Amino acid sequence: MGQHFGLIGYPLGHSFSQGYFQKKFEKLGLVDNTYSTFELSSLNEFPRLIQSKKLAGLNVTIPYKQDIISYLDSLDVSAEKVGAVNVIKFSNDRLIGYNTDYPAFKKSLREFIGQIECRALVLGTGGASKAVIASLEDLSIEFHQVSRIATANAFSYEQIMLKPEMLEEYKLIINTTPLGMSPNLNTFPSLPYENLTSSHFLFDLVYNPEITMFLKKGKQAGSQVKNGLEMLHLQADLAWDIWNA
Repeated sequence: MGQHFGLIGYPLGHSFSQGYFQKKFEKLGLVDNTYSTFELSSLNEFPRLIQSKKLAGLNVTIPYKQDIISYLDSLDVSAEKVGAVNVIKFSNDRLIGYNTDYPAFKKSLREFIGQIECRALVLGTGGASKAVIASLEDLSIEFHQVSRIATANAFSYEQIMLKPEMLEEYKLIINTTPLGMSPNLNTFPSLPYENLTSSHFLFDLVYNPEITMFLKKGKQAGSQVKNGLEMLHLQADLAWDIWNA
């Protein structure tokens, strides 16, 4: 008998997860397994969803990675460390939250920058940024967050635009916002891109399109760039391991 999995978030038109898991099921000969996308305009719809569907596991994406925690029975240490959930395992009528973005990003980042020592700017302060921050802390990479409004723990985009030489101090720039994600292809974080150099590394968690405007501007400056597709595959494979443990 097949098992049923899915993805919750809003919107979900950008997601590759359904196609990725359907190919995995075919490759493994699990022809009765299914993977569906569930666009929830509000998490108030979540209890009804899990009552109406017999699910073995769910992925969680923007904007619910933090708010979903209040609906769960317990958290794995990965989710506790990050403070956000992107994987739910259904086990004996209990919902257990995990975070596979965290180990997936850490592995993908290390392969991208190697052993180069640098400081990082983390663009955004949402659930996705939490996995990035946990990874940077593990790797002993100094970082500063960037948000629309300056706080004690974050620069504002305006501050960086007014002082573009700041980019000399931060050679790694990680976009955790949905800016540039399909279908909003012409959006991008507000940064002094003219101050980027060939010694900068730009990592975008967005993977659709393959090259966002953020990465395109980095390439034009000669910077090294990477999107979130490898991270997506890594976190999905880790989710599959959790669901089958």
